[in-house]
Amino acid sequence: MQGRRRSFRRRPRRIWLVLAILAVWALLRWSGDRWRDVPHPAREPPLSEGRYEVLRVVDGDTLVVRVPASADRRRGRDIRVRLLGIDCPESVQPDYPVEPWGPEAAEFTKRFLARRAVQLRFDKRRLDQYDRYLAYVFVDDRMLNEELVRAGLAFVAMFPGDSESMQRRLRAAEDEAREQSRGVWSGRPPPAPRAGRSGAR
Repeated sequence: MQGRRRSFRRRPRRIWLVLAILAVWALLRWSGDRWRDVPHPAREPPLSEGRYEVLRVVDGDTLVVRVPASADRRRGRDIRVRLLGIDCPESVQPDYPVEPWGPEAAEFTKRFLARRAVQLRFDKRRLDQYDRYLAYVFVDDRMLNEELVRAGLAFVAMFPGDSESMQRRLRAAEDEAREQSRGVWSGRPPPAPRAGRSGAR
C-alpha cells in the first residue's frame, strides 16, 4: 500500500512539472513572435512567386519586400527574404563583427535593386530556421544571387535537394569570380571608401 501511495504522489508532481515546462515554452514562443518584425508564416498565407516591391535592403543577402493587400487581407505585410543558395559576408548581424566585403555586398545589392520591383522564384526549401523566405531574386532576366557570387561578394551555399540547374549556375559564377580574383577571392582587403563619397547617394 505504501508503494502505491508514493506512486500516486509522484504522478501529480510530474504532471505539474510537464505543464509548467509547456507553459514556459508557449510563453517564449509567443514573446518571440510578438517582437519579431516579420509575421510567423504559420499564421500568414504562404508567399507565392511573383513581383514584389522592395522596401529595404538589410544586408547583401537579405531584403524586405511588401506583400500587397488582398481580398482576404485589408492590409499589406512586410516579409524578409533571404537569397537562396548563397552566403554573403556579415555586415549587420548583432554581436558579430563586420566581415571583410560585407558592406560592399550590401551596397552591391542596394545598387542592383535600386528601388525596383523584383521577381521571386522559390525552390523546395521555402523557409530557413529564422522563418525568412528563401528565394532566387530576379530583376528582369538577371539574378541577384548569381551576380553577387560573380562579383566575388558571396559564397555558394547550396543544400541537398536544391535545384541542380541553379547549383550549376551559381557554381559557374563562383568559378569565374575565383579565376578573376574578385572580392573575397582576391586575397586583399576591400578598398577604403573615397573621401566625400559617404552620403552622396
